[in-house]
Amino acid sequence: MADWTVIRTYALPLGAAILAGVVVWTLMLWLFRRTQGRDYRRARIVRVVSLPLAFFLPLLFLEMALGATPLQGRALQAAQHLLHVGVVACLTWLLVRAVAAGERAIVRSHPIEVADNLAARRIQTQARVLSRVLMGAIVLCGVAVVLLTFPQVRQVGKTLLASAGIVGLVAGIAARPVFGNLIAGLQIALTQPIRLDDVVIVEGEWGRIEEIGSSYVVVRIWDERRMVVPLSWFIENPFQNWTRRSADLLGTAFLWLDYRTPVAAVRAELERICHEAQLWDGRVCVTQVTETNEHAIQVRLLVSARNSGDAFDLRCIVRERMIDFLAREHPYALPRLRAEIGRQAEAPYPLQGGAPADVRSPGAEDGAPAA
Repeated sequence: MADWTVIRTYALPLGAAILAGVVVWTLMLWLFRRTQGRDYRRARIVRVVSLPLAFFLPLLFLEMALGATPLQGRALQAAQHLLHVGVVACLTWLLVRAVAAGERAIVRSHPIEVADNLAARRIQTQARVLSRVLMGAIVLCGVAVVLLTFPQVRQVGKTLLASAGIVGLVAGIAARPVFGNLIAGLQIALTQPIRLDDVVIVEGEWGRIEEIGSSYVVVRIWDERRMVVPLSWFIENPFQNWTRRSADLLGTAFLWLDYRTPVAAVRAELERICHEAQLWDGRVCVTQVTETNEHAIQVRLLVSARNSGDAFDLRCIVRERMIDFLAREHPYALPRLRAEIGRQAEAPYPLQGGAPADVRSPGAEDGAPAA
């Protein structure tokens, strides 16, 4: 016959813990579903903490209930160890979600879809890079805490500490790329040689910084290709950043024209083109003769725009309209090649045998051939 006293000592605490765990589980999942699609602050906080707490609290209740039972020995240790691993995993999950939520909140409060987004790009870059480094550190600490709960791992740790010099040297060499990118990520977050949405020239390719991860940077090339570059590359190699301080940019259009070109008319036409173009920011509109050679002159049309995309389009507009203006109003200004072809001059004196008589050397052809 069953001993109800013994059963009661196990059933009461474990049953209460399971019942409380089921209630908490149901409540947390209900809160998570209820706040889906809602975008105010309280709903976002509930979504972050509800899922990890739905696992964490039942495991915590079971761990407390096991301590209230008469269970002892290896069975109690194994059960408590398993629950302890689950609690640590849930806490790690909760911290990672909290860091990710903080990053999203910072990004949301500093949008880069505005005209003057320099400060927003700086803050977003710092938030993204530092949050990824922090999440990696949290996961690493969580895994370390879980592993240290195993006696075998602790013994291995003591052995490693005894030979820390050799192991540290080997581990340092093996993990050099990982730690190099980690340190480069911290340097980029603090000094910010690049930021999100920066216009850069990397390996001769024009593109924008699309993503900054924990170990790499994604550059969106102008033709929709993606270039993946290690973080450490931006610390160790030179590159061009067109939006480091501001997005304002100067653009040039070069024309080779004839020497008869009316430069004053070209200068006036450029000013008219710039004032009509919405892409011009009103800062620079200059016409200069920058080079000459034996055939033509080089005219530089210098204009300014608010960003690199506008500068490229404005340069194309200036070229097209200036060529149209010159072909329509001053066609002689377009470059051309000149050549003079004249008639052969007549001989000033009569020829004898094909050569002038007074320059011949009679009898010279009878002599010995020239050496």
